[in-house]
Amino acid sequence: MNRVLILVNITGLIIGISYGLHGPILPIFAKNVIGATYSELGFIGLANFVPYMFIPLFVGILLDRINNAYILGLGAAINSASIYLLSIAQSVPEIMGFRIMTGIAHAFFWPPCESIISNESTEKSRVKHISWFTMFFVMGFMIGPLIGTMFLENMDITYRILFQIAAFILAAGIITSLLTSRKNVKRHHEKFSFSAIKDMKKFPEVIILLIFCTSSFGIILTIYPAFLNDNGMDATNILLLYFVFGISRVVSLALAGKFAEKTSQTLIAATLAVSLGLAISVIADSIVMFGIALVLMGFGFSIFFPLTLEIILSKTRKNISGKIIGAYETIFGLGWVLGPTIGGPITQSFGDETPYMIFGIIGIGVTILAIISRKKLEPEEIQNQ
Repeated sequence: MNRVLILVNITGLIIGISYGLHGPILPIFAKNVIGATYSELGFIGLANFVPYMFIPLFVGILLDRINNAYILGLGAAINSASIYLLSIAQSVPEIMGFRIMTGIAHAFFWPPCESIISNESTEKSRVKHISWFTMFFVMGFMIGPLIGTMFLENMDITYRILFQIAAFILAAGIITSLLTSRKNVKRHHEKFSFSAIKDMKKFPEVIILLIFCTSSFGIILTIYPAFLNDNGMDATNILLLYFVFGISRVVSLALAGKFAEKTSQTLIAATLAVSLGLAISVIADSIVMFGIALVLMGFGFSIFFPLTLEIILSKTRKNISGKIIGAYETIFGLGWVLGPTIGGPITQSFGDETPYMIFGIIGIGVTILAIISRKKLEPEEIQNQ
């Protein structure tokens, strides 16, 4: 693995630690300290993810024109500032405003990393390298809750100080981001357009799969911690559950190269695992049951990302890969917005378990669609064999 790929992985690890340190705690902070309702938790998640519906399109266009390291460094700087500002938030609208900043920053983090990795990889090694990068990010997201548990249990610090610590950790990512700079990467100065959206229309089955997985993932990131809290899990238990969630994701990503040999079968298994995890959450009454649900969902949420991206990139011209990555990430943003937007009000109106029941049923339908469309859920090189 070359220097640039190592630095990108380190950047992913740093940002993952920061996200894991503050992410699972934010809904609890908003609910217990600020007094947010479940609907407001949904709006906070919505504020975080709405920018990701639009900003990646612009970032994708920039990726083919500007040094990706500079874009990545800008994202790390904005992200660090947005998390620090959470420590002074006094109301739900303030939290929403700061989460909008985080959503913008995330659009300047993930697509540049994918583009850098794609530029530094061959077609055969791309899935492995993207999986490894995601694995380092997830490892950070797994380590973050452990650090948070240590601070909360042993050092008696407040949630606000925890946000400040997370912001300073993330700031270190600015340095590693800028060090990924490569002067000899060719830029393609094509006409400024949003044609990549039309290109994404060639992959309707992948889009449906992405929207289901990302909307479910959005609920797990924004509402699920409060759901766990209302079902008897304290902050320490919630952080430990997300640590288990992280272990499942890391193991899945470590094996992604093997899973890529049977892409369609793996994607079918992933959607089924997410559906089962959501269903188990409805009936879970102990930390063990919730742990099983999160292990299943950890596998599903993690493995679909590198495999679906590879399906799309393998059928895309390299000179527009940046735009395609931006369009792909926009689909992520759409799903992340739908999850909290639907999940928050449903929880508020019909009860804690309802969104997980509904999305579990939808997941079964998506799994059936994946089975029917399995030939289309293969990368180009596998289809041509």
